[in-house]
Order: sequence, then structure tokens, then C-alpha cells
Amino acid sequence: MSSTSLELTMPPTATSGQWQAAPPAAPVLSAARVVAPTTQAVLSLEGIDLSFGGIHALSGVDLNIQPGQIYSIIGPNGAGKSSLVNVISGLYQPDRGTVWLNGQAFQKVPTAQLARLGVARTFQNLALFRGLTVRDNIALGRVEHTRSTFVEQLLGRGRAQRELLDARARAAEVIEFLGLRDAQDRLAGTLPYGLQKRVELGRALIAQPRLLLLDEPLAGMTMTEKSHMVQLVRAARDQWGATIVLIEHDIGIVLGLSDRVAVLDYGRKIADGTPAEVRDDPVVIDAYLGVAHEEAA
Repeated sequence: MSSTSLELTMPPTATSGQWQAAPPAAPVLSAARVVAPTTQAVLSLEGIDLSFGGIHALSGVDLNIQPGQIYSIIGPNGAGKSSLVNVISGLYQPDRGTVWLNGQAFQKVPTAQLARLGVARTFQNLALFRGLTVRDNIALGRVEHTRSTFVEQLLGRGRAQRELLDARARAAEVIEFLGLRDAQDRLAGTLPYGLQKRVELGRALIAQPRLLLLDEPLAGMTMTEKSHMVQLVRAARDQWGATIVLIEHDIGIVLGLSDRVAVLDYGRKIADGTPAEVRDDPVVIDAYLGVAHEEAA
């Protein structure tokens, strides 16, 4: 049998020659921000099935994600990775199965309540307001936490005023964390693509999520931008207390960043383990190389 394994490579840190904001800092945040240890899974999936017109996108997928993990989901194109994230975030309702978020069971996750459930996500395709500043885009991530009435917001008084001040303060903290201070007053649509990805991450982080879903946060980035984003993802876990579910194609980065990795192939989970276990799994190698493992010997 061949000893073939998936090669782990990390991106170099050479500059790309493109305008960049400062590399992200690693600020020390208040202890209250960090999620308290618990044995309860932040996210569990039980027997998730999803189909579109008779085509099975997901078949019997089970996952169990513990607090503080960076848990990556990888697989070839069309494996069902983004469909799975859309089920977790309530955009898709599975045909069968249960999603457990922080101990609550759902057949369909209520999308409108995601923030109150402690969940935030980024999207594979950027969903920024290009005509708003970086600061305003990030501050919008606090909208689901507002409790003021329409009249209070219209008059800018009472709770509305306090919420506005709170959003501005938290946005400033996130901007500093992301290394975007010099770009905070620029329109989001004028930034290089890699920096727009940081803004998208910031809009999710400002909600202080317990569970952060990242759908291909490194897609389209230069090597330098990828290196910076890897730092931010680690810090989102270590300093902001977020448990992270990461969808990503760059296997080298995934294996170097993750605590656990699940592998999907044609909508089924074919592996789930530590990066080392997944890297050396013959079934995973077969799925990525597209040949029988024995034939590769």
C-alpha cells in the first residue's frame, strides 16, 4: 500500500506589491469576551439529508463540534460543503435530520434568530455594502442586538443613542484588531479584495458570536493576504472566544490551522479526525486524487 499523504504547505509571507493595510494586530481583549469552558457541544448535526430535485447534496451527515475548536470541512468541488453551512445557518432546510445549536434542537434553524443564538457567518461571495465605509459595514453587524424602538431610533435618544455609541466603540475595537485603522473611512468597495474579506470577517466578529461560520474566507487572496487571514482566524478563536467552522479549499492551510477536520465527498462524510489522521487517511487521498489508493502504490 502506498504511503502517499496530503502535503501540508503554508503560504509564504512575501509582500505582493499590492496596497495593504497593516498586518492584523493581536490585541489583548477583556476576559469577559472569552467563552467559558463547557462540555456541551456548540454545534451538533444528526443525520442531515438534503436534496435538490432528486440530487442528493448531503446524505446522513453527522458532526459534533466542541467549544473552542477550529473545525474545518473540506472536500472536492461539489462535495456539499457550502450546502452544509447553509443548513447550519438556516438558509436551507434539510429533508431529514436535526441541527443542535448550544443545546437547542432545530429541524430548520431560524435565520432571523441566528445572532441571538450566538451564530455569525461570512459568505463565499462578499456581501458588503460597497457604498458604505469600512466602519459602517462593520457596525452593521450589531443590528440584531438592538432593542430600541423605531421612535427612539428616529429621535436618536434613549436606548437608540446608547446602542449607537456601543456599536461605534465595538466597531473601533474590531477595526483595530483587523489592522484596518487607516482604511476605516474608505468606502468598502474601493478596497483590495483581501481587505474586503477582512471587513466581512469584522462584521461577523462584532456580533460576538459563540459560533463563527467562515465560508471560504481565503478564496481569491494573495499568499500574503492568506497569511494575514490565518492569523485573524486563530485570534478569533484564541482571543474572541469563538468556536469556528471553516470551509476552505487550501488543504495545506486547513491542516495547519484546524483542531479537527471533516471530509465530505458526494455529500457524505468520509472522514473526521485530527489533521494528521485526515492527511494520512487512504479514503481521503483517494477522494482528492481521484484514483483507487491501491492503484497508486
